Amino acid sequence: ALIEISHVSFTYEGSSEPVFEDLSLQLDTDWRLGSRRNGRGKTTLLRLLLGEERYSGVISAPVAFDYFPFDVPDPEAVGQEVADALRPELEVELVKELRQLGLYEGVLYRPFSTLSHGERTRFLLALLFLRDHRFLLIDEPTDHLDAAGRALVGDYLARKKGFLLVSHDRAFLDRCVDHVLALNRTGPELIRGSFSVWYREKEARDRREEARNEKLKGEIRGWSRPPGAPPPGPVPGTTS
Repeated sequence: ALIEISHVSFTYEGSSEPVFEDLSLQLDTDWRLGSRRNGRGKTTLLRLLLGEERYSGVISAPVAFDYFPFDVPDPEAVGQEVADALRPELEVELVKELRQLGLYEGVLYRPFSTLSHGERTRFLLALLFLRDHRFLLIDEPTDHLDAAGRALVGDYLARKKGFLLVSHDRAFLDRCVDHVLALNRTGPELIRGSFSVWYREKEARDRREEARNEKLKGEIRGWSRPPGAPPPGPVPGTTS
């Protein structure tokens, strides 16, 4: 199934520079899609998909979107109550998901507020992946994870499908995505593969473009002074 983004344009109120202008993309709901945070509209795209901003154009999707991280209404509630509010009657499945993320049943009987930030991250991700017919918009899940936690979450996401992951961490993206979305000033770029595959291709393109530019500069210099012509100087018969 495809998420269709067709001719979408968006400018923040009070700004003269559009964030998106005639943006068109097709995203498969089975992809593990990654995008590196670089200030070029990633958060804005998530907000548009969630319907939080008005835009021109069309966004159509066969599934609903869920956003991570999300607020827990009552942080003093125990984990089981938090889970029941979002996804009731799935405790057995939730325990299986939690174990994959290095968490055990005990977190269900502790107040959510007493969990570490890393435990909260893993707990909420497990809950979201229990929901059916969702495409997850995962925004910077590594902020409160140590190296071991990043490895656990990265391996967990690599076994899943159906999400757009935005992160500054190149190694984390490499660990779990199978497609990459880059929002460049020249337009969107969507490739199949890891972040490193995309980055190597980008560096090769940049080198080719730099070589073309240098060649063009040399040709322009050659056109401006025919072969054998003296360098620019005073016109003969005049005084300086």
